[in-house]
Amino acid sequence: MANSNLPRRIIKETQRLLSEPAPGISASPSEENMRYFNVMILGPSQSPYEGGVFKLELFLPEEYPMAAPKVRFLTKIYHPNIDKLGRICLDILKDKWSPALQIRTVLLRYIIFYLLCEWMYVMFDAYSFPEDI
Repeated sequence: MANSNLPRRIIKETQRLLSEPAPGISASPSEENMRYFNVMILGPSQSPYEGGVFKLELFLPEEYPMAAPKVRFLTKIYHPNIDKLGRICLDILKDKWSPALQIRTVLLRYIIFYLLCEWMYVMFDAYSFPEDI
């Protein structure tokens, strides 16, 4: 990973992603462009996505970390916050982005827990609603 044009922060974040992989996530930079990452996420256990393998692309714009990374699912997935092109509707990837967030945080905390796990609880709540009336 010898790209002297990259900001130090991107180099450090990439090194951490490679040396301390997050559970269920594989993220590796492209050899052609170190701002582009190939990401694979295993569907979390006890979720509708359990057993699935999801490919995503993550791109760090020139303005990163002042601007959010661009992330989209390449694997087709049914989810209310992911459109048919794989674009993710997630506030931290838009107007709620903070430079304090890191690639690892986005992938682990938000993509896995918010998108893939939390939806399960929303669905369970929706199914229990008629019984509460």
